[in-house]
Amino acid sequence: MAATKMRQQAAFKIKPSLYPVFNMVNNRHISLILLSALLYSQAGAASDAIEPLKARYQKLGALPFDVDRGRQLWNRKVLHNRSGKMRSCSNCHGTTFTKPGRHIRTRKVIKPLSVAIEPSRFNSMKKVEKWFKRNCKWTFSRPCSPQEKGDILTFIQFETWRK
Repeated sequence: MAATKMRQQAAFKIKPSLYPVFNMVNNRHISLILLSALLYSQAGAASDAIEPLKARYQKLGALPFDVDRGRQLWNRKVLHNRSGKMRSCSNCHGTTFTKPGRHIRTRKVIKPLSVAIEPSRFNSMKKVEKWFKRNCKWTFSRPCSPQEKGDILTFIQFETWRK
């Protein structure tokens, strides 16, 4: 009986050669690792709609998407027919995706586009399409093409993940 108990206790002991490894990994390191994994997984989950949308746009005949084309489109100033004012995506959303924007006419606050700041961004294909429809009509006075939508999404991904 005593021999069985000793074997069970020995099975749970850490071998002396592994003590330095366990001493190096303290609670702070573990916390940082877990926090990083959590943030990365939430940001990835929040942007679940982006890749399927880009795949859909590719099937509709879009060329490979380009960050620079997306950036140019985002910052392009277009003369609006009715108001006679210049509009661009950056007028309302800004150029820093980690900060909130503000609609230039209604003055409503627009949540940040960064999924790290606003996890609900880009989690629904239906919502992304709805906002493309409204915002392209508002900004460009026309619907955006699949190429333009894919380029904008690629640009937003690049800008939000590189910082």
